[in-house]
Amino acid sequence: MISVKQTNLYSEVLKELNYSFGDIFIFEGFIVSEIKQGINFSWNNHAKQIVEDVSCFLGTDGRDLVYISNRINTYAVVAIDWLKFFKNQYSLKGYYVVSNSKFSLMNLMVEELFFRNKIKNFKSIYSAVNWTKKGSAIVA
Repeated sequence: MISVKQTNLYSEVLKELNYSFGDIFIFEGFIVSEIKQGINFSWNNHAKQIVEDVSCFLGTDGRDLVYISNRINTYAVVAIDWLKFFKNQYSLKGYYVVSNSKFSLMNLMVEELFFRNKIKNFKSIYSAVNWTKKGSAIVA
């Protein structure tokens, strides 16, 4: 697994947001997150800030965006916090996870209980981005 910064995709980044807990890369039509090792990713401590910053930069509620979680590190997601995302009137065109670790796949199964639509899993960042660029996003 590699970071966006180590790929030729990095030249397409419109804006990079750097936080103490991870990095967000904003592209045309999608964003990629890379959360740091060991973080317990929650709405109040992490996701809310990302959503507000991305919304401010792009002027969107997310319904036209695909969110790609590039899980290059092992971390936990507070899956029930997806309910807070939707309660705050945010949406996504699609949600993709790039991972091949067993821990991440188990976490993904729990996330699917709280995410409104299907979450698509990819083995590489290139596959997820190519799927997104082809317009194959799963409508949320």
